[in-house]
Amino acid sequence: MSRKRLNESKRRFIEDVARLMIPWGVPPAAARLFGYLLLCSEPVSLDRMAADLEISKSSGSVAARLLERYMLARQLGERGSKRIFYEVSQSYEAILVGQNRMLDGFVELLRQGAANAASGAVRQRLEEMAVFNKTIRVAMDDALSRWHARKPR
Repeated sequence: MSRKRLNESKRRFIEDVARLMIPWGVPPAAARLFGYLLLCSEPVSLDRMAADLEISKSSGSVAARLLERYMLARQLGERGSKRIFYEVSQSYEAILVGQNRMLDGFVELLRQGAANAASGAVRQRLEEMAVFNKTIRVAMDDALSRWHARKPR
């Protein structure tokens, strides 16, 4: 996507994606980069991303690595070159799998806290939070199962 092709509607889409992601704790550069990658039909170099988004290469690199950790983007190399390319992840469920692992750990921690709580009110609150988070975890598994069932292999 050259700078000329980053028209007003694409810029608006990128900024709208960022506005949705920033309140969730995603840094602005990473949120904008994700919106940008969603619009790219092929992997893009760091140079191109930086130019199109009008950010420094170092900001683009940090943002891209963060999106990799969130499993929203993936890095590709080029044979015989040190250039790195990025594309949006094709695994829509990867971020949910990571969240599921976090929820499992949180549920276990809440249960341990409840077992060790001195106060009945604290124990009840921790147990209720554990049940809530376990319910969310089960719902996410159910949603992933429904996704796999509808998705052609």
